Amino acid sequence: MTTTVNPVLRVAPAAPAEAAAHFRAGLVFHTDVSDVAAALGAGGDPGFVLVDSRSTEAWDQGHIPGALHLPTAFVPEQAGQLLDRSVPVVTYCWGPGCNGAARAALALAELGYRVKEMLGGFEYWVREGLAFETWQGRERRAPDPLTAPVDAGDCGC
Repeated sequence: MTTTVNPVLRVAPAAPAEAAAHFRAGLVFHTDVSDVAAALGAGGDPGFVLVDSRSTEAWDQGHIPGALHLPTAFVPEQAGQLLDRSVPVVTYCWGPGCNGAARAALALAELGYRVKEMLGGFEYWVREGLAFETWQGRERRAPDPLTAPVDAGDCGC
């Protein structure tokens, strides 16, 4: 008798302790748009600096209020003048299809900064209906129901 194993279980799940270590390690390196928004919206010092690693043209098109603009290419020469090594840094770029935030995070880590990458980037910030700034002022779009609950304060994650 042949037993068919479905594609999900063809490779068995990790033991619970291994899975916990894996997911804990992921959270050490990543945060998400909702958590960053909650921390920034709580008032006071969020305990980190948010860094937009995109170009000036991208920054002008829109950026997260309170973010520091530090394009990845300028991290080696400007980070020491703009950032305090004792304060964690959260990087973001365009979105999930872009690895610019990861490259900026790598450059900062190599300079001795504690750093996380914000998953989703600017794209998901806007798609979740959060306010952003342009040279014309603040804007906000309606939440995309595929990325954020329309009638709730958060996703409940």
